[in-house]
Amino acid sequence: MNEKINTKNAPAAIGPYSQAIKAGDFLFVSGQIPVNPKTNEIVSSDIKEQTKQVLENLKAIVSAAGMKLENVVKCTCFLKSMDDFVVFNSVYSEYFASSLPARECVAVVKLPKDVLVEISAICAKT
Repeated sequence: MNEKINTKNAPAAIGPYSQAIKAGDFLFVSGQIPVNPKTNEIVSSDIKEQTKQVLENLKAIVSAAGMKLENVVKCTCFLKSMDDFVVFNSVYSEYFASSLPARECVAVVKLPKDVLVEISAICAKT
């Protein structure tokens, strides 16, 4: 049976979906955007600060499921502009310095709430 994961330490879903779904030994985390869960506002217009908030939101959801960032095996990263890639990548590498999950990073025309970055993840219990 699948289990919905929900935490107040990450922004609530803004549509008909869950923050994450735990299915057996796997966790599927919905795309996270840079919304501060305490204020429900976008953190800033800076890619560094937005990326940090997205990863903190992701970390909170993974933790609520009883896992750690080391359990992340795959990330899908969306950027509004590839001009932000170097800064995005430097922040991302702080969170995944040793585990190095598989990932893709693509530029898209527009993201929810016109943010600069969104990340989804798949985790596996090892």
